[in-house]
Amino acid sequence: MDNSRRVAKPGLVLALAAALAACSGDGDAPPGPVADGQSEAGAGAALHRFAPDPANPYEAPEPEHEVRVETDLMVPMRDGVRLATDLYLPVEPADRGDPLPVVMIRLPYDKASYRAGAISPARFFAGHGYAVVVQDVRGKYASEGDYLLSAADREDGYDAVEWASTQPWSNGKVGTFGCSYLGENQTQLMTQRHPAHAAAIPLAAGGAVGSAGGRYGYFGIFEGGAFGLSASFGWFRGNGRKRPGGEPPPPVEMFAALRELPTIDLMRKYGPPDRDTDWEEVMSTPLADEWWDGLGYLGDADRFDTPALHVNSWYDLGANETLQQWRMMRDNAVSDRGGAHQYVILSPTSHCMSERATENTVVGDVDFGDARLPYRSLYLAWFDHWLKGVDNGITDIPRVHYYAMGRNEWASADTWPPPGAEMTRLYLRSGGNANTRLGDGVLSAEAPDEEPADRFVYDPADPVPSRGGSVCCTGNPDDQPGAFDQSDIEEREDVLVYTGDPIGDGGLEIAGPLEARLYVSSSAPDTDFTVKLLDVHPDGRAINIVEGIMRARYRDGYEDPVMMEEGQVYPVRVDLHSVAHRFAPGHRVRIEVSSSNFPRFDRNLNTGGNNYDETEWEVAENMIHHAGDRASHIVLPVMEGDG
Repeated sequence: MDNSRRVAKPGLVLALAAALAACSGDGDAPPGPVADGQSEAGAGAALHRFAPDPANPYEAPEPEHEVRVETDLMVPMRDGVRLATDLYLPVEPADRGDPLPVVMIRLPYDKASYRAGAISPARFFAGHGYAVVVQDVRGKYASEGDYLLSAADREDGYDAVEWASTQPWSNGKVGTFGCSYLGENQTQLMTQRHPAHAAAIPLAAGGAVGSAGGRYGYFGIFEGGAFGLSASFGWFRGNGRKRPGGEPPPPVEMFAALRELPTIDLMRKYGPPDRDTDWEEVMSTPLADEWWDGLGYLGDADRFDTPALHVNSWYDLGANETLQQWRMMRDNAVSDRGGAHQYVILSPTSHCMSERATENTVVGDVDFGDARLPYRSLYLAWFDHWLKGVDNGITDIPRVHYYAMGRNEWASADTWPPPGAEMTRLYLRSGGNANTRLGDGVLSAEAPDEEPADRFVYDPADPVPSRGGSVCCTGNPDDQPGAFDQSDIEEREDVLVYTGDPIGDGGLEIAGPLEARLYVSSSAPDTDFTVKLLDVHPDGRAINIVEGIMRARYRDGYEDPVMMEEGQVYPVRVDLHSVAHRFAPGHRVRIEVSSSNFPRFDRNLNTGGNNYDETEWEVAENMIHHAGDRASHIVLPVMEGDG
């Protein structure tokens, strides 16, 4: 393995309250970027040099000012609706009348929750000389107006920046900050290109991708046309009500509730007592319908001009979408100011938890080692540069800083995939009996000639259970994200298992986007195909790395769904997103294929109907082909010299 890609391992930082709140819910050309494949010392210094105390680089820098708070200022939007806003000011500079740079945080989770606690991001930034604006979005908590999921965030965000940048205490420059929904409304605001929006730090904001790049993700709810059931149920039930206040929804046994049909009735039965959410519209509106355009998610026509530091995690929803946004904001920029100043950090953690990494960062059941970075110092350096004009070298950092799981070290590059990643095919092969991990399924670099197809029965009454992975916000403590042993699930007859040979000395490292290309047939007019990549340890544990799903009716696009005909073979592509992972010597690469991953995704009922409003289902016999020009395979980004 090429050790020149290794960089220094960093350490502990306290969680930002913005991340916790989100989870509860939810220029000039750069002066010489760091070269790809840099040395360990060089890459580590590129980020750690921003920590003011080298002996404690992961502790939050000490505040420089006392902070006072002005609550519930009512800020008018262009249509006269007023949004409730708290203003945090550093006492000494504000009393002197110094013009202050502004950090703005807009959220649907109650701005009042930010008032207490020394680690509140509002108090943190204000303590370092910023005026901090924390605002309830339209229709939430103390704000006026009607709430519709994300619909007002482009225009309201623009108007809020206009207000903040023209106040007597403002220096005219506004940065935005926050995680999850708080990150997504930043990227939506970035499409408006307000001249005062000088910098952004969107954390875990992949849910803002709408139809961009043909993904049709919408709030991170959809993947491959399948509905993200458990995360959506948890979020809408806990945070989706259109009117603030009122009684919370009653306790419910999550898994039992999610099995009930029709799924469109779940929020009426188990949601907020007023039953007033956007659940039904979100679930039932066709993915290519123009209704989605009104929610303001990112599309291919959007243009950008705001420097941004994007942060996400491999076991979070939307890590790949964060990379997509990073690329869009670079390629669709209207000037070099925005296009040349897009940076991304990808940790190994789960939703909004990058800042909570420790010396032993356990995600699920796996210890991924020391995944710390001096995040708070980086965030301050970012805003100091763009909002205060400090020449601190923050634009010299690598464009992409990512954690290589399995190797358990940080690495960096200026492109994604990183230089040296070679797209490599591994073929799914068997004698026709790949069912269970005890079957005859193998992964091979050699393409098959003529081999029988693998068959399995998918019964929606008995779906393959979800375990771990990139899931968030379910509200169910038993449904945790991350890396877990899947070997018992692989004993099911409806799970096809394909395993490679033990990896030799030096290991095998992948870094970049992954995809499965399947040739399928089914007895049903429509069904799902799921794919999971796993790292099989010598002791037999099969640890999930990434996974994906594709609803067969959308195989040719989302605009015109097409059903299948029995006996016909169809190519289906399953997006496995992006990841950086090293398979150690003696480990094996494994692929699972099935037709369900429940309750992470809703069940395809195999009828060709809507799924969401049906109560009856059909059992499907599904087939994976691997012969001749129908050779099902995966594509892995293998780093040069590995494998």
